[in-house]
Amino acid sequence: MLKMAERMGVLGTETAFEVLARANALAAQGRSIINLGIGQPDFLTPEHIVEAGRKALADGHHGYTPANGIPELRAAVAADLFRRHGVDIPPNRVLVVPGGKVTMFFAVLMFGEPGAEILYPNPGFPIYESVIRFSGATPVPIALHESAGFSFSADEVLEKITPRTRLIIINSPANPTGGVVPRHELDRLVDGLEGHPQVAVLSDEIYGEILYEGAEHVSLLKYPAIRDRLVLLDGWSKTYAMTGWRLGYGVWPETLIGHAERLAINCHSCVNAAAQFAGIAALSGPREPVRHMVSAFAERRETIVAGLNGLPGFRCARPGGAFYAFPNISGTGLDARTLQGELLEKAGVATIAGTSFGEYGQSYLRFSYANSREAIAEAIDRIRGFLGNLPSR
Repeated sequence: MLKMAERMGVLGTETAFEVLARANALAAQGRSIINLGIGQPDFLTPEHIVEAGRKALADGHHGYTPANGIPELRAAVAADLFRRHGVDIPPNRVLVVPGGKVTMFFAVLMFGEPGAEILYPNPGFPIYESVIRFSGATPVPIALHESAGFSFSADEVLEKITPRTRLIIINSPANPTGGVVPRHELDRLVDGLEGHPQVAVLSDEIYGEILYEGAEHVSLLKYPAIRDRLVLLDGWSKTYAMTGWRLGYGVWPETLIGHAERLAINCHSCVNAAAQFAGIAALSGPREPVRHMVSAFAERRETIVAGLNGLPGFRCARPGGAFYAFPNISGTGLDARTLQGELLEKAGVATIAGTSFGEYGQSYLRFSYANSREAIAEAIDRIRGFLGNLPSR
C-alpha cells in the first residue's frame, strides 16, 4: 500500500471549483443553472491583449524565457506600479509567475514550518489556510467584521502576534467579502509592526483595480517602513479578464527575491512566453476595457445588493471592491453549507458557502456578480421562491 507524506492529508481545496463541476453536471442534464459561484470575470480578454499574444506566437516566441520573466514585462510591471501607487520599484524585484497563487505559495513556503505561526484573513481565500497547514505552520485567523465592512481591526491583528509569528497575510479588496481595509487601519497596522521586525507581510492586491465609489485601495507598497519585508501579490487575471492565461507577479524585497527565483526554477522553470507579451499589452494598452468592466460590475453590485437585502432572512453589506457579495443568511435558519446545496439542487443557483472561506464564514454565502444583471435578477427571484417554500420555523 502506498504511503504518502502526512502533509498531503492537510491540503485543502477551493470549493468554487467543486460547485462549478456540480453546476456543469446539472446543466448537462438539461437543468437551468445560474452560476453565481465562480470567481472570474465574465468578460473576454480585450482584443488588443489577445492580438499581442497571437503576434508573439507568430513572431516565434516559443521557447524558454528567463525564470523571473522577460525584461520588458518586468519593466512594464514597475511602470504600472508607479502609475497606480507612485512607488518606484526596480524591475529586478519583480518575479513573474503562472498565476497569483504562486506568489502566495512561495511566501508561505518561505516562512511556514512546524512551530511557526502565520496570520491570515478569515473569512478569506481558502488557499491561504490550506497552504499554511501544508507548510507545517499553524494558521492564526484574523477576523473580518461585517459591522466594519469586512475589514479587520489592526489592534486585534497586532494582539495576535507572538514570538512564533513569521508572516501576516492581508487581502484588500478581499475575496470572498468584497471588503476594503481603510487607510487608518493600515496606518495603525504598519505603525504597530515596527515593534515586530521579524514579521513579514504578504499583501494580496489582485483586486486592487476593481473598486467602487467611496472605497480607496491603499497599497502596502506605499509604506516605506515595511518595504524590506513586504511581498506584494498581483496579476492580470481579474483586472484584465485573463484568468485562463495564468499570469501573475510578486514584488519581493531585495533579501527575498533570490530565494523566490530559486523556487520558481525548481517549480515551473518560467512562464508561458506568449502570455508574457500579452501581459505587456495589458499594462501598456488602453484603460477603457478595464473601466468598462468595473462600471458593469458597479451596476451589477447595485442589483445584487438590493436583491439580497430584499430576501427574507438575508442581510447584505455593500462591497467596496472585487465582484463578490457576502450576505449574512443566519435569518433563514439554515446553515451555509445546507443552503448552498439546496439553492443549487432545488433553485438552480450556484453559490459558495461561507464556511468554504473559514470558520468565521459560518453564517454567510458568497455570491459572485460576474454575471449579467438579468441573470442576477432571475437568481434572486429563484431564491425568493425557494425561501417561500421553506416550512415555517
